[in-house]
Amino acid sequence: MQLTRILQIKGIIELKSGLHIGGGDSEMRIGGIDNPVIKDAVSDLPYIPGSSLKGKVRSLLEWQLGLVAATGGSPFSFQHLKKTDTPDARALLKLFGGAPGGETDFIAKEIGPSRLAFWDCPLNTKWKERVVDARNILVTEAKSENTINRITGVAANPRYTERVVADAQFDFMLSIKIHDEEDLLGMVLTGLKLLEYDSLGASGSRGYGKIRFLDLKMDDEPLQARLDQIQPFASMVGVA
Repeated sequence: MQLTRILQIKGIIELKSGLHIGGGDSEMRIGGIDNPVIKDAVSDLPYIPGSSLKGKVRSLLEWQLGLVAATGGSPFSFQHLKKTDTPDARALLKLFGGAPGGETDFIAKEIGPSRLAFWDCPLNTKWKERVVDARNILVTEAKSENTINRITGVAANPRYTERVVADAQFDFMLSIKIHDEEDLLGMVLTGLKLLEYDSLGASGSRGYGKIRFLDLKMDDEPLQARLDQIQPFASMVGVA
């Protein structure tokens, strides 16, 4: 097994709805935000953690490939190949890695190290200058949420969740290590398209975290058109 190339995919993540990826808060404030977003410690600006992107893309691919049933809900790993050993399952482990140990060590060595790395996504500087600085707009908003008593109609337990505002843009980058000229790009792009179909961060079922990718390039060559053409479920049309 030989490392033959390292590909870099870069682009923009644009928010189509408010995004909440929690960052915790060591301080409780009366009347303050209950759920703040994660922010860079130096700039105090929100960012999208690479771990959040990687985890969601992996989860969506596992569902799309039908691998979740073999794991009982855990991330698909080397030991699960006993139940589901397919080229797609092995490609997923090549990209995202797994947890080796015991009798799975020989499989882990055969598949090799994880190829995929997602980088943290900072707020795009040009978007900040054009929108936030020029128009004096805040980067985040406080979204109020509540529960309603079904009988009395009275609201109770109000909470305020911080969200990065819709239309915000972040710089996106990932890298793919290529061993022996293998081709894993198709699965990576399918994962990104699934993320566009779904949501990122918390409360996706309530409209949070809708995103799209813009101006994707791989090693400075245009890649956006290929992403736009992907239809992850085309082969399943008509399947009951």
